Amino acid sequence: MLFFITANEKTEADTAIAILLSDSLTSTQRTLHGAQKVINRSHENVSFHSFLLSSDQSEKLALIDSLNILKPKVILTIGSPATSFAKENFKDNPIVFAGVINPVLSGFVKSANNPRGNITGASLDIPTNIQFKYFKQIVPGMKKIGILYTRSTASLIPPAKVVAQQMGLTLIAFEIKDNKDIPRALDSLALTVDGIWSVADPDLFDPQSTRYILLNAIRKSIPFMGFSRYVVESGALFALDFDYKAVGYQAGDMVSKILSGTKPGKIRVSTVDVIWFHYNEKTAKHIDITIPEDLVMIAKEVYR
Repeated sequence: MLFFITANEKTEADTAIAILLSDSLTSTQRTLHGAQKVINRSHENVSFHSFLLSSDQSEKLALIDSLNILKPKVILTIGSPATSFAKENFKDNPIVFAGVINPVLSGFVKSANNPRGNITGASLDIPTNIQFKYFKQIVPGMKKIGILYTRSTASLIPPAKVVAQQMGLTLIAFEIKDNKDIPRALDSLALTVDGIWSVADPDLFDPQSTRYILLNAIRKSIPFMGFSRYVVESGALFALDFDYKAVGYQAGDMVSKILSGTKPGKIRVSTVDVIWFHYNEKTAKHIDITIPEDLVMIAKEVYR
């Protein structure tokens, strides 16, 4: 277990904020720095006490004891493992998470609009309408969009269909109950849709199935929208990504509101508000897709 204070000497009158980190990745550190910057700007005499979550059970128990002694005003978690740990062990402390995908599906909040309870936060979710907007811009005349999903992401499909309909699209969804279903689903989508959208589904996108889906989407000349820049690097046509520091800004703003008296359960879970565009030039040429010039100009990363 790692413990350190990220500020100079503090007094007992300071407001303690506990920070639980799932890992020490650069993305996590950027999120943390963004949150601290916002909190320091709006509140003086704040002390940050950061802990790196361990997989060792005895160290987890020691961490619980440390936080109970600290009595933080707010617990800021970064990443799903840290958020899950905090939610399970600190029922009475205000919790703000950051760097979490699909917090409703993950069981962290009841609803994004009305989290309730002692927890809210800044998700890594990009609004569906924005994703579809980019897809329509890249594939002019798009009418039908496909998606493969499993039971773990099934609840995302009905609201996505509503958004698609509002944007003049039809969302055709295939449930994958077994990886053997993937070839048939791709064959069917190739005959009916103008592109395939994806969401981060841990039960579908393991390395082997991801490789198979991307390879066959290219072979069938189906534009495939990845759920991260890493999928674009592997062959997806494009994806939208985010600035982790900006996610930290959102979480820091929520912590500041809680320190000022707002209940966490009344603060809406935020979605990503700074979006980056990534595309694969080789894939675009192979499937004869021209990326619009205005998107080429703003692309954060181009994979060749």
